[in-house]
Formats: sequence, C-alpha cells, structure tokens
Amino acid sequence: MFFMRLLIIEDDSDSAIYLAKAFREEGHVADHAADGLTGYAMAEGGGYDVLVVDRMLPRMDGLSLIRSLRAQNDTTPVLILSALGQVDDRVKGLRAGGDDYLPKPYAFSELLARVEVLSRRRAVAASAEPTHYKVADLELDRLTRKVTRAGEDIALQPREFRLLEYLMRNAGQVVTRTMLLENVWDYHFDPQTNVIDVHVSRLRAKLDKGQAVPLLQTVRGAGYSLRVEAR
Repeated sequence: MFFMRLLIIEDDSDSAIYLAKAFREEGHVADHAADGLTGYAMAEGGGYDVLVVDRMLPRMDGLSLIRSLRAQNDTTPVLILSALGQVDDRVKGLRAGGDDYLPKPYAFSELLARVEVLSRRRAVAASAEPTHYKVADLELDRLTRKVTRAGEDIALQPREFRLLEYLMRNAGQVVTRTMLLENVWDYHFDPQTNVIDVHVSRLRAKLDKGQAVPLLQTVRGAGYSLRVEAR
C-alpha cells in the first residue's frame, strides 16, 4: 500500500464523512470541501494526489470546477462521483477534464482501487518527465513553476507557462499551431485562429524583452521554435 492525500469535494455531509473515514482507515489523508468554490480554492493550492468530485455542488458545479482547474494547467487526477450515471453524463464528465467517473451507488473497494490507479499513473508520469528545462540562459522549473532568463525571474500566466513548457520540451524543433492547440489548449479546431499568435506574442515580449539574443522564433509558414538562431 502507498500513501495518498485526497480531497473530497461533496456537499452531502453524510457521504463525505463516510468517505473521509474510509480513506483514513486505509492510511490515507482525506480533506473535505462542502461546496465547489471552497473545493476549487483548496485544490488550486495543490498537494493532492487525487480529487474525488461530486457533480452537483453548490456555488460551483463539479464540471465547472474541473474545467477551471484544467484551464489553470492543474493536472491533478479527478475521479467524478455522481448520481448522474447515464452514458451522456459520463461522457460530459470525462470531456470536462475528469480522469475517471464512478456512478452512485458504488462499492468503496472499487472507488479505492480506481483512486489508487489514478495516483499511481500520476506518479509514473511525473517520474518519467524532466522537472527542469534549459535553453541558452532561459530556465524553467516544473516543480516550483519558476522561469528565469539570465538569472532574472519572469512572471508568467498559467497558459503562458504551459506554452513555454511545451516549447522548451521541444526546443530546437518546429512546433505547428495545430500541435500547440492540441497539446497546450487541448482543442481541435481551425489552426488558422489567432489565439496562438496572441499568446506567443505575449510570451515573446516577456522572454526576449531587453535581451540581445531572441529565443522564440517564428518559422514562416510552419509555426514556432525555441532556439538560438545561428548568425
């Protein structure tokens, strides 16, 4: 058995108390939020291995909560626990960013097994990815979410950070607009949209401002590349 820190976002106090007690008896830490906004604030603070989220929550519904976390580049695994168990309900939950969906009523043994699977997958994925990227004098740390160039801190919005992380992961290569839409925005639509150009322009202004050597290059007719161009 391994240790997990869980957040239960559930407005039914009896269900939440039961779940928290059951998880703790298995040796895990289980926190509880009784509404969507509180749950979002707690989840946003980080540190949880898995979120167990009810769909029908006061103040912010479960799917909105998940979408908001994903928009902030929060990849914490989410298991949706809901009385809404039809196929369409499950599809909506997964498309909103949920990683698994378990309809009520449920057996705790199955819930525990599913949560353990999500936690293990996250641990494996995290161990396989580098936590630090460096291109020339530009550095990005995934764990601290810190970006510096020539030792100077660069403040980035969550989407800018995710965009830069993807570019640094593919440093020296050309990445297309479609690649960025699918891997940074998780969207599949017209690559001619200017959402990419707007965000790249903002990111470039932060990265290359006041620098003698630009790093974020536009490759005409192809996309973008993070690299030092030969002179």
